[in-house]
Amino acid sequence: MTEPAISMTDITRTFLQQAERDGDADAGIKVLKGITLDAAQGEFIALQGTSGSGKSTLLHIIGLLDRPSTGTYRLLGQDASTLDDDHQSDLRNLSLGFVFQSFYLIPYATALENVILPGLYSGKPRNELVSRAEHLMEQVGLSDRMHFKPSRLSGGQQQRVAMARALLNEPKIILADEPTGQLDSTTSTEIMKLFHTVHDSGTTIVLVTHDEQVAREAGRIIKLHDGKIVEDTIR
Repeated sequence: MTEPAISMTDITRTFLQQAERDGDADAGIKVLKGITLDAAQGEFIALQGTSGSGKSTLLHIIGLLDRPSTGTYRLLGQDASTLDDDHQSDLRNLSLGFVFQSFYLIPYATALENVILPGLYSGKPRNELVSRAEHLMEQVGLSDRMHFKPSRLSGGQQQRVAMARALLNEPKIILADEPTGQLDSTTSTEIMKLFHTVHDSGTTIVLVTHDEQVAREAGRIIKLHDGKIVEDTIR
């Protein structure tokens, strides 16, 4: 039986306030309240919910950008709950790609240089990284914009650069947080087509959205409310 890409058991996340640090155990903000979730390799999952439902916090834990307060989390067969920061960083860089609502492109670097950035920590030769980055830029339809800086790109083009960057290290899982949130409907449709292309190659995708139409693009919709899973639908 294939190991799940993501396996979470009774995950909670509480953010401490000063009163709790001073000894008041009830002062923390409980954002996740016992999340149990398995995601098979190759799934396309949408995490949906209103603001404050816990969906972005959950994505950050999946992406090893945060740690749960309690519970067990296995990522690609490894117990990520017990890894130290350095080993989490290695696992994150080699296995995960990120696409955010804000594109987080370096303004003084070209589009191609932005795509290459995650590979600088991989130890691969620069010429190999450049070759793959150029190929990815062609795949996202920006072969003629490789040497443009972000200020000369539209929002949709910047998000395409961000997707190419996320794919540079050939991650097994792509995590996306409101990737169409700053885009018009036509551009959003184009970006979602790119996600489907990536998914068709066998990559697992977990996408956070509040948008019902975007959520319906996924094969599975998990709805959160008040830090809990309230609905899990396979479409």
